[in-house]
Amino acid sequence: MPGVTDRVIVVTGAGGGLGREYALLLAREGALVVVNDLGGARDGSGSGHSMADAVVAEIRAAGGTAVANYDSVATEEGAANLIQTAVDAFGTVHGVVNNAGILRDVVFHKMTTDQWTAVQQVHLSGGYHVTRAAWPHFRDQGFGRVVVATSTSGIYGNFGQANYGAAKLGLVGLVNTLALEGRKYNITANAVAPLAATRMTADIAPAEMLEKLPPAHVAPVVGYLMSEECTDTATVLVVGGGSVQRVQQFANKPVLFAQPPSLDEVAANWDRITDMSGAEPGRNPLG
Repeated sequence: MPGVTDRVIVVTGAGGGLGREYALLLAREGALVVVNDLGGARDGSGSGHSMADAVVAEIRAAGGTAVANYDSVATEEGAANLIQTAVDAFGTVHGVVNNAGILRDVVFHKMTTDQWTAVQQVHLSGGYHVTRAAWPHFRDQGFGRVVVATSTSGIYGNFGQANYGAAKLGLVGLVNTLALEGRKYNITANAVAPLAATRMTADIAPAEMLEKLPPAHVAPVVGYLMSEECTDTATVLVVGGGSVQRVQQFANKPVLFAQPPSLDEVAANWDRITDMSGAEPGRNPLG
């Protein structure tokens, strides 16, 4: 099958962990890969070229094709430069894997605006900036693949990660709309919530759990979502440790009121309102 052969794919945050695994797998499968990494610390501080360069060297040593990019995805200019790197090196761009991320974990009552904003800028705005820069190429050529890294912290919540969880669930909202707008142009948009042992999760999960979650388990799913054969869109997947699971929003049957109800009427019907038996996949009633 064509898969990703000769497809130009940008992977952000590809200097280590999950991003490195995505880049290595895509290159092995014949993709032309742009390895993006700012080269900073887990909290987003600092920068450098060594991380991206090392992955590019690894890909080339294995016979693959890759170039490095060191721009920050947190700015419109950085994302534009990143996509231009793909165009300059390979002529176009066919897919983006929005994987770059940082952590500024802190309980909500102690969270500062800077801690909130820094995480939003890299995860949510970064996903927007990179995808927005690539979108005209996707439309013009009638093909595009978008994958964003969401998280179980966004889907279900996680203590101390209000900033991270909000950004990650925001990315799901982004791909839901991109899937609608991209459909007629053969552009798909999907989300993967990885469960993997990386520097991002080193102190979040128990060591014995992380031992069972090598990043390599996640990469094949991301690779398939980038492929020509995969036409699914607006799909959210939790992937890790050999498990691949779809997550979807469901809605129950509505409780109807002919007139605006009183608080007592809402209370009297609360069990019916919150009863999820017989629930079905949800959809936008205004869409």
